[in-house]
Amino acid sequence: MNPELKQFPKRALSTNRPGEKYDLEERLLGFASTVIDVTEKLPNTRSGNHIAGQLLRSGTSPYGNHGEAQAPESADDFIHKMKICLKELREARRWLRLVVRQNWLQAEPRLKFLLGESEELIRIFKASVQTAERSRLAKKRAPLASIHVVNSQ
Repeated sequence: MNPELKQFPKRALSTNRPGEKYDLEERLLGFASTVIDVTEKLPNTRSGNHIAGQLLRSGTSPYGNHGEAQAPESADDFIHKMKICLKELREARRWLRLVVRQNWLQAEPRLKFLLGESEELIRIFKASVQTAERSRLAKKRAPLASIHVVNSQ
């Protein structure tokens, strides 16, 4: 693959244009791949290795957990796995901020990409969890509402 093309993963396509598809899996894959590339460039010191390991785990975890969420055993299982993705993305964002604070990789443009992408992915997963929780609550209330209507007639 051309190194210039690999520098930044393909962004998920917007659903605003006809014929284009939004692909969260591809976006998470690009995020994880870029995390791997960036962690390989962190300093080979005790602290650099520690932070690289933490960032590597938290930054690649959402990709796998999202795959697990696509085949949930229940609504609760789906919500739980999506919350794990959200938690890991928030952790990765923290480690990325620490890398910036340490002035490591100042000339690395992928670091800025990862910070922005982590923010966007966090918003996406937070909204997905909230929607799933509202849906789960509405389904739980639906049988109660029908019982109340039947009894009031």
